[in-house]
Amino acid sequence: MGSDRHYPEEAPAHLIDVEGFWIDTHAVTNEEFARFVADTGYATMCERRPGAAHYPGSLPSPRTPSSAVFRKPRRVVSPEDWPSWWTHTAGASWYHPEGPGSNLRGREKHPVVHVAYADALAYARWADKDLPTEDEWERAARGELVNAEFCWGDELSPKGCLMANFWQGAFPWQNLVLDGFEGTSPVGSFPANDFGLYDMAGNVWEWTRTAYRARHTLPPPGLCCSPSFARGADLDDPTRPFARRVLKGGSVLCAANYSFRYRPAARVPESIDTSACHIGFRCVVRSGPR
Repeated sequence: MGSDRHYPEEAPAHLIDVEGFWIDTHAVTNEEFARFVADTGYATMCERRPGAAHYPGSLPSPRTPSSAVFRKPRRVVSPEDWPSWWTHTAGASWYHPEGPGSNLRGREKHPVVHVAYADALAYARWADKDLPTEDEWERAARGELVNAEFCWGDELSPKGCLMANFWQGAFPWQNLVLDGFEGTSPVGSFPANDFGLYDMAGNVWEWTRTAYRARHTLPPPGLCCSPSFARGADLDDPTRPFARRVLKGGSVLCAANYSFRYRPAARVPESIDTSACHIGFRCVVRSGPR
């Protein structure tokens, strides 16, 4: 697990035990999430007005229901100039991915996005499942290729074949769309890994239950398989809006010149109250108690 070759938060590379589990073959799709909403009437976090108690000192106007939407700049900009390509869009949600006026027509099989951590966890519990820990997610992504750079091996494009939906070109202003997808792609559009799992690299970042630490922190002896250690149960408190969880897998917005993170070892932190157009999730079932 992990890597010593790329970003510091991926280190140190280490061995860890992971108990048996089952994982969804693909990220939860829009049509699957729609069934959950129809059955429960659930409203995602980006559809609700943020509570003032969670954001002391903020003005009322920024506390409108909104979510983060990527807007490709029409000019050359630095990838560090993120305000030029990220915007908090009022009315953006899982069923209005680009904001009011957009819809899911033709995207029923795409991964659901604009889901915060609590939204993903609510779906998982409705489905009698759970979110994976980072350990479980990375184990599933690696398949039998334990030391490989990518889910499919060490070559980015074997025989010229693109194996995942990531950004081709100079991010964020030039998207060559060599894989045919400007944004997210339907699940299963690219080859599965040798465990039969789709999109374990690219397409959308995926939530895990694991509390984020700046580097891998090895558990004390005897706790390598402890669910509470791996899942960060102490940070599940909904009154802590800025608690952070690990995202895995990279997304369609990851590029070689900016975020080379469509690899199993890659990991980034995300606040549990955040939703965006490139964050989704998949679920697991464990043999033991959840």
